[in-house]
Amino acid sequence: MSRDVRYMALALQVTCHAVNRCAEIAAARSRMMDSIARIQDQIIASKRFIGPDVRLVVLPEYFLTGFPMGEGPALWAQKAALAMDGPEYAALGQAARAADCFIAGNAYEQDPHFPGLYFQTSFVVAPQGAVILRYRRLISMFAPSPYDVWDRYLSVYGKDAVFPVVETEIGRLAAIASEEILYPEIARAHALRGAEIFVHSSSEVASPLATPKNVAKQARAIENLAYVVSANSAGVADVSIPVASTDASSKIIDHRGQILAEAGYGESMAAFAPIDLGALRAWRRRPGMGNMISRLPLALFADAYAGQEAQLRNGLLNPDGSPSAPDPAFYRERQLRVIERLDQSGVI
Repeated sequence: MSRDVRYMALALQVTCHAVNRCAEIAAARSRMMDSIARIQDQIIASKRFIGPDVRLVVLPEYFLTGFPMGEGPALWAQKAALAMDGPEYAALGQAARAADCFIAGNAYEQDPHFPGLYFQTSFVVAPQGAVILRYRRLISMFAPSPYDVWDRYLSVYGKDAVFPVVETEIGRLAAIASEEILYPEIARAHALRGAEIFVHSSSEVASPLATPKNVAKQARAIENLAYVVSANSAGVADVSIPVASTDASSKIIDHRGQILAEAGYGESMAAFAPIDLGALRAWRRRPGMGNMISRLPLALFADAYAGQEAQLRNGLLNPDGSPSAPDPAFYRERQLRVIERLDQSGVI
């Protein structure tokens, strides 16, 4: 791959039209397809305005569905979780071909290896139409993660699927899901596998004040000498919370932590900026105080992490190794147990 690569990236801020109030499964699926068609038009029109060198478009978190608001896991899986080879991904592939760009996003996704569960999946679709990266969110408050079915997940997919990085003509891409931007370990694990650009799909409360996520976006870029392309939703419609509760602040941050572009409120293509991989790669090879990765004594931290597993793995695996659907109280009870362990061990 050439080291001197330049192109435009776009964090496209679009409204999420939630499926929660769709009474029928077919209506929810139809709404998702309508959303993809609308977003395809928005990508093509945005590229026409910005220029033909737009090569990467990042969409917000769960942009097709919204999030569950009282629906049980079985109902939400039927209503809102995509099949890995389903029509929604096919339509997103068509959008990527039509716009001739990489499209990154985030969706709830079913997996035939884990019946009864769904994962929150960040993905990248190539301009040829194929899904080339799937990252299953590892830290989630209200959704299953691979860690909840860890032994079975590794037996199916192997360790390379836990922190996947894909090499493309526009750089080495990795995904960070929503609030995982607050956890430096997630970004660092991807960076140690070569990630140069973090695609960050989010649906977050933005503010003119410094929010935790916005602080974290710059920190992750600086720590890992990587670009962060972060797309927030332009509100979530058709749910009970106020529409604009998650709105604004889509942005692109370079490998030095500089905000290159940022969107205001509402649907917007304002968050577009150049990605200069040549500059990033030269900076990573430059000795000096700012070369954070080269100064990192990784083995120093191994003992600090060893033996500190407060949140236990395999919480949703039955004794026979099959997955079990979480009870609605599962996540709260799990967190309370973790807090108790941390208290007993003197961490908090």
